[in-house]
Amino acid sequence: MADDRVVSDTVTEFFVNTCQRRRLLDEDYLVVMIHCSNIIDIQGARDSEIEVYPLSTGSVAEFYVETMLPCFGDVDVMFHRSSELAIPQGQPPPTQLPAEFHGHVFIAEIIDSTEPGYVFLERSYLLTEIAPGGKYNAVQCQRKYMEYNFASKLGEYMQGPAFTMKESSVTPSDTDLDMVLCARCLLWPMQAADWPTRHRSYGWPDSATVDRVVSNGCDVVLVAHRLFRQDEWMSKRQHRLSFSRAEVALLNSWMPVQQILYHMLRFYRKTEGLTDITDSNGRKILSNYNIKTLMLWACERKPMRWWTDELNVVSVCVKLLHILADWLTDARCPHYFINNCNLFDVLDNSYLGPSQRMAHRLMSLTEAWLVEWFVNSYIRKCVDLCPDKVSRLFDDVSTHAKLQNAVSALVEWRLIMTPFRA
Repeated sequence: MADDRVVSDTVTEFFVNTCQRRRLLDEDYLVVMIHCSNIIDIQGARDSEIEVYPLSTGSVAEFYVETMLPCFGDVDVMFHRSSELAIPQGQPPPTQLPAEFHGHVFIAEIIDSTEPGYVFLERSYLLTEIAPGGKYNAVQCQRKYMEYNFASKLGEYMQGPAFTMKESSVTPSDTDLDMVLCARCLLWPMQAADWPTRHRSYGWPDSATVDRVVSNGCDVVLVAHRLFRQDEWMSKRQHRLSFSRAEVALLNSWMPVQQILYHMLRFYRKTEGLTDITDSNGRKILSNYNIKTLMLWACERKPMRWWTDELNVVSVCVKLLHILADWLTDARCPHYFINNCNLFDVLDNSYLGPSQRMAHRLMSLTEAWLVEWFVNSYIRKCVDLCPDKVSRLFDDVSTHAKLQNAVSALVEWRLIMTPFRA
């Protein structure tokens, strides 16, 4: 193909100019709202006094750019009940709660487990509202580990803590909705106490974003560590701290190019089949959460000029994938919020193991190879969306001038077809 730098600049031009800011209300947000109302209806049929509060999470909430190929698959929603609240261990029970909470609220303390990031919820208090304005009185109750009892209507769809609803009957798309019940915690967890104050050399996230993240607290989800998912006792009681609220706030504070790079990395992972590579025990090695973690650390540890000077999205992708390769080699993916938590803690990093083969594969990536990969695996898929007068230009891209001309026509068509965005 043509000179590597010229082609790389062309690919950068394509991504920067075709990734538009999303509309405030699009089909995916409509799906979230419709199914959030379904959650409320299901809970209302079970207990008319207990309300549920949904929260859009995952890619739909995290991405503010709209790419030519989808940024996400399923739509994710977390929801908590108005009758339950989690607090850090050792914290006194609250005496005042937001208006969303019920007149009787069970309080569960977050108890550390042996695996960093994983906890138990021990029910310890019952709060009773004693005055208007959300003032409560606390009474100790018998301590016991919490287990969730799902309504039978939900049980038909359950997979672990989540249940999936097929939404093809609601919209023409094939997107599913994954809904996860959580326990709300209004306070920042002790397990991530170092995150708000750790030194940040390049000013991201800024203090206002840090304050907003911390003030939103966290959630706790019934998910056992991978080592214990087949254990009958642990699988019903071990929980995981969820920082979904924090992640939505942080990803929405990224520069557009950072959101674009996050999409490119996720697309590469999925299209290249890295999604399905498993370790010797059949566990998937690499998830979107690992890619998100990689990006969060890079945004904090790299200066702005690393992302913007002589902008070349493919070159930055290669550098990020090489960092990921180092993590795989060391079997060490540091959790972004919890400093003693390793997301690769069950990987086998023995020589020629699956994770090491993946590490070697990623480390061998070059900018020249990845440029051609994005042309053939991404841009050409976008061409299928275009009219013939544009797609015919891609029949011959044997020179850099022809490729530039074809991509420029594709970008121009995208800009013309982009609907008005509020």
